[in-house]
Amino acid sequence: MAEVPFAEATLQIFRGDREDGKTVDYRVPLVPGMVVLDALHWVQSHQAPDLAIRWNCKAGKCGSCSAEVNGRPRLACKTRMDSLPLDQPITIFPMKAFPVIKDLVTDVSWNFSVNRKIPPFQPRAGVVWKMDQRDVDRVQEFRKCIECFLCQNVCHVLRDHDKQEQFGGPRFFVRTASLEMHPLDGVSRAHVLKEELGIGLCNITKCCTEVCPEDIHITDNAIIPLKERVVDEFYDPLLMLVRKIRSAKKV
Repeated sequence: MAEVPFAEATLQIFRGDREDGKTVDYRVPLVPGMVVLDALHWVQSHQAPDLAIRWNCKAGKCGSCSAEVNGRPRLACKTRMDSLPLDQPITIFPMKAFPVIKDLVTDVSWNFSVNRKIPPFQPRAGVVWKMDQRDVDRVQEFRKCIECFLCQNVCHVLRDHDKQEQFGGPRFFVRTASLEMHPLDGVSRAHVLKEELGIGLCNITKCCTEVCPEDIHITDNAIIPLKERVVDEFYDPLLMLVRKIRSAKKV
């Protein structure tokens, strides 16, 4: 095993709730291969048994242990201690975009209310249940999402501007893309993207893509194509003319 250059690390962990809180320092002994979640568990076991953290699999697949480590949204179970500067305190805060329940646990229930706005998969009438492998690969990327909500947390529309009522966020653009780009689906969600999920508020900074632990190309493969669909549906001058002609004929 490789030697650990530092025998101990200092964790500055947020303790408190949405009303009040502060950081508390904890000294943690280091072992090779240790991740931030291991360090948090050591604090729970030896110094602060009431420390609230959310976790489940410790394998980067459940998305539960999201936090802000040294100011960057990450999964605690996939962040190695030896990848951090151990000669200074490591700050660990809850996700900023969501209300704090206690310590590192946040209330992410808002996300599930957004999810209910998206029309589910509905096959086209008389569809042949056969797909090209390239089409399978395209939507499979979006289905890798583990709902860690790191992309939601880092999105400035939610994080800095509190547009939860107008904006669905990158996670739900990914889900919508998995449905819209499914070759057998027969539902258009352009109106939902424009009016309910507010996709026009995204200015494509790609910060969501940068923090995705599943390496989903959120911006390039989901958001930009969905924006193009909304533009085609609502702002294409030729289609607007066709609709106007049809409307005039009905009158």
